[in-house]
Amino acid sequence: MSRPLPRPPSTVLFDLDGTLIDTAPDFIRCLNALRKDYELTPLAADGIRPHVSDGARAMIRLGFGLEPDDPGYRERHARFLDLYEAGICEETELFRGMDNLLGALEDAGVPWGIVTNKPVRFAEPLLAALALESRCGALICPDHVNERKPSPEGLHLACRQMGAEPARAIYVGDHARDIEAGRNAGMVTVAVRYGYIVNPSEVDLWQADHTVDTVDQLVNLLQ
Repeated sequence: MSRPLPRPPSTVLFDLDGTLIDTAPDFIRCLNALRKDYELTPLAADGIRPHVSDGARAMIRLGFGLEPDDPGYRERHARFLDLYEAGICEETELFRGMDNLLGALEDAGVPWGIVTNKPVRFAEPLLAALALESRCGALICPDHVNERKPSPEGLHLACRQMGAEPARAIYVGDHARDIEAGRNAGMVTVAVRYGYIVNPSEVDLWQADHTVDTVDQLVNLLQ
């Protein structure tokens, strides 16, 4: 049975890529630049976009058909990360309508934070480039915890940093591991179908407490 949203929530925590911000354009640009270095033709953006939430490993698998133990993988993986770091926010932006949502939470006195599997090497400069670092109550990356999502460790750490009660917190994400992490943390979960999802119908199988198809629906739900 789905849990109702706490009114007001103690905090709203967001996944980063594909939930709060649209990083796909820069991932697409970097992967195709890397393919060009190896004299390969560009891949269609629509074919890359659904895999962005799975990170650099997924990009190398998609772009070159390589797994971590394959010859050539490590070289391409490192080069992809270097390309991404050098142009981390050339085309990345908040999803349209998300800035208004964050402002509404702030106006209501509800702190918000981010729990992501994106390493701090990339997450911190990205938030700085988007002028979000001073607004975000907590940024939890894999560097800060022993276990990544779907472990609840990062969500609980964010709550401790903000003085928020997990049972009255909301976690919003675009991946099955996000919803599992939120459930493991005892939070109300919201799945967003507008994120980086290969098969949008699979979201219904995640058993989130609430599911939205658009940012506008998320705004209406949380407000």
